[in-house]
Amino acid sequence: MGTPQGGLVSPILANMALDGIEETLSKHFPKMKVYFIRYADDFVVTAPTEEIANEIREIIRAFLIIRGLELSPEKTKITHISEGFDFLGWNIRKFNATYLTQPSKKSVESITQKIRSIVRKGRAWTQDELIKALNPIIRGWANYHRHIVAKKTFKKLDAYLWTVTWRWAQRRHSNKGRKWIVGRYWQQEGNRNWVFQTQENKLLLFSDFTIRRHAMPKLEMNPYLDRKYFLERKERIKRQTPWIQTRVSFFAFRRPAIGL
Repeated sequence: MGTPQGGLVSPILANMALDGIEETLSKHFPKMKVYFIRYADDFVVTAPTEEIANEIREIIRAFLIIRGLELSPEKTKITHISEGFDFLGWNIRKFNATYLTQPSKKSVESITQKIRSIVRKGRAWTQDELIKALNPIIRGWANYHRHIVAKKTFKKLDAYLWTVTWRWAQRRHSNKGRKWIVGRYWQQEGNRNWVFQTQENKLLLFSDFTIRRHAMPKLEMNPYLDRKYFLERKERIKRQTPWIQTRVSFFAFRRPAIGL
């Protein structure tokens, strides 16, 4: 109580309160493939059958009651992997024999709504101001989803970007023709003919962020003892994604977090 949702201490308190669920499940199912995946107060539990999943739900419910917490009825459900489920903005589902992790529909709706809101707010902005407002949103969302199966989603969002910027330009110059508007706001760059840019700024596209599978760090490595490994990893990530250089540098050599 008294902790704002999204505050810095909120995920720490959530981790402290939920620590122990994994150990409890291991004791109840020592020889069974039951896996517990948690991110702050969001978690997923996988089980071999629906009956075991129902049993796990009751075990977790009892675990939470002791701590004065309860499962959210709206956010808690038991589903088969072929139907899939959403977790942290991703939809995880098995198609035939293939597991796919894609941006969830809610996440796509959220980013399109955010873009639409910014464009509407910026009806009287200059092209530079609009680009500066949109680029951080595009960069952040694309960086988050670039490690999963998101190529088709990126292309759809690029098409949406073109639509909203074209409407923005038309609204500003309702008495001008299509050719004049194109020449005013779009330029050619290499093989691309529709680059929404000025002399100082260029609108990013979601497809500018290539899909790159996440490489798990070696968990046995210590950032103080195995400095060479972390330096090489940092340089490799920097080459692939130069705009997160500072952020990677911070996390690679920060003091290890307790309880995470």
